[in-house]
Amino acid sequence: MPGRHITLLVRATIAALLVALSMGCSRSRVDRIKANGYLTCGVNPVTPGFATADASGTLHGFDIDICRAVAAAIVGSPERVHFKTTIHVEDFIGDNAVDMVSRRLTWTLPREGQGLLFGPVVFYDGQAVLTTVPDWSAVPICVVGGGPHEFNLNQYGRRAGLQLRKVTVRSLDEALAAANAHRCEAITADVSELIGLRTRFSDQGAVTLATTWLSKEPLAPVVRHGDDQLFNIVRWSVYALIGAEEMGVSSGDVDAHLASDDLDIRLLLGVVPGSGRALGLDDQWARRIVATVGNYGEVFERNLGKASRFNLPRGLNDLWNRGGLLYAPLLRQ
Repeated sequence: MPGRHITLLVRATIAALLVALSMGCSRSRVDRIKANGYLTCGVNPVTPGFATADASGTLHGFDIDICRAVAAAIVGSPERVHFKTTIHVEDFIGDNAVDMVSRRLTWTLPREGQGLLFGPVVFYDGQAVLTTVPDWSAVPICVVGGGPHEFNLNQYGRRAGLQLRKVTVRSLDEALAAANAHRCEAITADVSELIGLRTRFSDQGAVTLATTWLSKEPLAPVVRHGDDQLFNIVRWSVYALIGAEEMGVSSGDVDAHLASDDLDIRLLLGVVPGSGRALGLDDQWARRIVATVGNYGEVFERNLGKASRFNLPRGLNDLWNRGGLLYAPLLRQ
């Protein structure tokens, strides 16, 4: 709705002005993070695989590790993060205490128009189908009504010339109950939602993730317009994760690579100086990320892939030279 977008844009502008007033003209957000000694990261702590709390209340997940990587770069340790529940874009816009957001937010143009900057895509998501049958298009399919998932399902049906047997529900919990009661034989939502939902089926082995995707949903960390230095650090923290995997550097063998004659590895690990100066950091920023958080492959596998209960294939979230979409720019000139 146009009125709503205008209201959000006004709020974003006011928030940006408040940031400038509260931080002063010469003090950047990165300066404030360093002075505080911690990064404040917005997450949604109820998303299995991405952000959930263990029995002690400690948060774990893919989104959590992205925050930890940025904290390692700026303040020296992945543990120096304060997490704050941030459900909607509006929560971030209205709360200047949150430095960045790492959660399931799709990168879209209207959201950038609200005063936000999206970093690199960290997870190529998409709407898919969890099903108990080989041909999900021929059975009742549950979808949360009135939102993007129903819209995408309708679009897919029209384009494919299918008469889909849609069952609208109010939530994924209601969809799960309907599936367990055999009122629908398939559920459609984002892959990042379906992998957690699958673990809650009464017969988990009977459901599979269909290979057909109904939409693309690129998920990326978010900062505010005006926080340019933080934006660059977030970008290059993600690229350090990806680049380390491509170079074959992992958390378990960082020190063994310090004597490498590969210039890219030597720049990544700070053996050759220069990369930190461009970001306003010391030259060990990327080495800390890899040594404490790991490379992208490690982050993916322990939270979502083979080392997790979800066993999600890398797919699009693999390196460019293995059939995926992940690609990091170079540190060298």
